[in-house]
Amino acid sequence: MRVVIADIKGRGGFVNKDTVVGGYGSRFRGFSWTTRWIERVRRLYQNVPSIHAAYLAAIFANAGHDVRVTREEVVDADIALILSSLVDYRHEIEWAQEAKKRHGMRVGFFGAPATHMPELLESHADFIIKGEPEQAAMRIASGEAPKGIVASPAIDDLDSLPFPAWDLFHHGTRHAVGRSFRTSHRVFPVLSSRSCPEFCTYCPHRITAPYRARSAENVVAEIEEICARHAQPYVIFRDPLFSEERERSTGIAEGILRKNLKVRFECETRLDDLDKDLLDLLHRAGLNAVTFGVESVDPATLKRVGRRPIPPEHQREIVSYCRDKGIDTEGFFVIGFLTDTVETIRATIDYAIDLSPTFALFKMLTPFPGTPLFKHMKSLITEVNWEKFDGYTPTFQHPNLTHEDLIHLLGLAYTRFYVRPSFGLNYLGIKTPIETLDALKHLEAYTKRRQVEEDLAFFKAQAPKAIDQ
Repeated sequence: MRVVIADIKGRGGFVNKDTVVGGYGSRFRGFSWTTRWIERVRRLYQNVPSIHAAYLAAIFANAGHDVRVTREEVVDADIALILSSLVDYRHEIEWAQEAKKRHGMRVGFFGAPATHMPELLESHADFIIKGEPEQAAMRIASGEAPKGIVASPAIDDLDSLPFPAWDLFHHGTRHAVGRSFRTSHRVFPVLSSRSCPEFCTYCPHRITAPYRARSAENVVAEIEEICARHAQPYVIFRDPLFSEERERSTGIAEGILRKNLKVRFECETRLDDLDKDLLDLLHRAGLNAVTFGVESVDPATLKRVGRRPIPPEHQREIVSYCRDKGIDTEGFFVIGFLTDTVETIRATIDYAIDLSPTFALFKMLTPFPGTPLFKHMKSLITEVNWEKFDGYTPTFQHPNLTHEDLIHLLGLAYTRFYVRPSFGLNYLGIKTPIETLDALKHLEAYTKRRQVEEDLAFFKAQAPKAIDQ
């Protein structure tokens, strides 16, 4: 059987799919000078292939089928499995329609929208895979004819899965190594665990299946296979909480060192799952960057959405230690929680600057379908275009802030964080305190003063509009 696995390249801004936002994906469109610059950088330097597509390619190839992977081209085949996203689902539907029209092939969708919002796709597909797709793919590869909603229960033993078939992918795109401007064709995502054991009400990572983890030995074997085919690869662990199980993450690092694998990698985790000893070990094994969620500086806000607060002192300690070790860091922050005000969002921005990770990612609170937050906020949702549930667009009526306020504050966050000399010093790894560099100290104060003035002017201009309403 000829099989096409379609991971369609997103259109309109910088589109991230696959495991991003639990599979719903995100779309970043620049709307200010700073954000337009960031969009261009991300489009140029962040291009990672789909790991779920690679797993499906391996399953069908191991069963003896002729497998093609495509990002854009409509390839002739007997059947196509299309990775679905929320932010680009119309584009994916167009590809499916063209594939059916041109080649008469059977088409199906997999991914988070296929699982949780099949009504968006079902009139355009012969089948829809509901759940993590590997189990259904194995049945299809064994001869089952898929039709309608195809249940795909989560596989408990993740070690039983084949390794992703990266040899079937075109490695023409480049991705940044860590958070630098150095790029490589040899960048590979790895899933060492699936789902998330935490209970954040806004997060879609845990709504499809329960948390499971692969053994350290199995993960190291996959990295060893990648290293055997690609010299000095860069691995991106796509787990939401890589160091959730300390013994396992330690075992992965020790396995890399024991086998002398020449690899660099990055991971995402909670900062309270890291300490200096673990960071030392991971760094020796090749850790290059850590991404982590802060979300809000207000512990009460975090508790209301089911997120366990992490003491600021520990956050500062870990970020500072990473800086000393040469490990890049990227903090995630969310604006627009229901209890947020202009003042609390400004406080979160100030904290992001004070914490001083190498990079920061600011997003808008978004009630994604299937999450507890979506049920809680359903009466407040105003947006009817699902593609705008992209993580950067206001989608609901906030009790304290207008949509214009939220967009302004999101832009302010990016400008305040990135347009300042101390960001450049931190990025370049220059540890000299800016307070000792007179010219840069004055420039830092000037840029902050101008940014604050523009922020105050915006809300002053908004005041008459609020009175009219």
